[in-house]
Amino acid sequence: MKTIGREFYNRDSLIVARELLGKVLVHETEGGRISAKIVETEAYMGIEDKAAHSYGGKRTTRVEVMYGGPGCSYVFMIYGMYYCFNVVTREEGIPQAVLIRAVEPAEGFEQMSANRFQKAYHQLSKSQIKGLTNGPGKLCRALLIDKSLNGEDLRGRKLYIEEGEGENFSVVSAKRIGIDYAGEAKDYQWRFYIEANPYVSVK
Repeated sequence: MKTIGREFYNRDSLIVARELLGKVLVHETEGGRISAKIVETEAYMGIEDKAAHSYGGKRTTRVEVMYGGPGCSYVFMIYGMYYCFNVVTREEGIPQAVLIRAVEPAEGFEQMSANRFQKAYHQLSKSQIKGLTNGPGKLCRALLIDKSLNGEDLRGRKLYIEEGEGENFSVVSAKRIGIDYAGEAKDYQWRFYIEANPYVSVK
């Protein structure tokens, strides 16, 4: 499949977040290719978005990558133990991003299973299979995405996003998760997911 071009990312996060659904996230690892279909995203609209790390023009070492050009990765840690993978959008100087919240495994099932549960895929229970990549921290662990990939050019050959199969699906809009601190922004319908997909984190 074709790798997504830079111009795809150089748009508002709300547009990119919707259009990333159905695309395929790929990590070329030493153990082989791991890939998964993107099924849930959240848009973060930068300086005016109280839920965004860059709200109010905040500019720290951690968020600096969001001020760079579009089509790079922004990886950060939450709770001191889980990584979250984001796609940087918009042109340089406008710090917007899209959080990838959930993916559906496509290739590298054994690697993902070992990364998450230290088990062979056929040994997983039904709940473990469903829980393999149905959250931002889970998918990062399954796909071996960590802080070393922060700032990675998604047009490269290591971590990138490909066009999907182009299948038809319905998109659901909902509130973002875990941002109760964000005032009125916590109610914005800026989370998007593929309706009825079993890997969506919260329906």
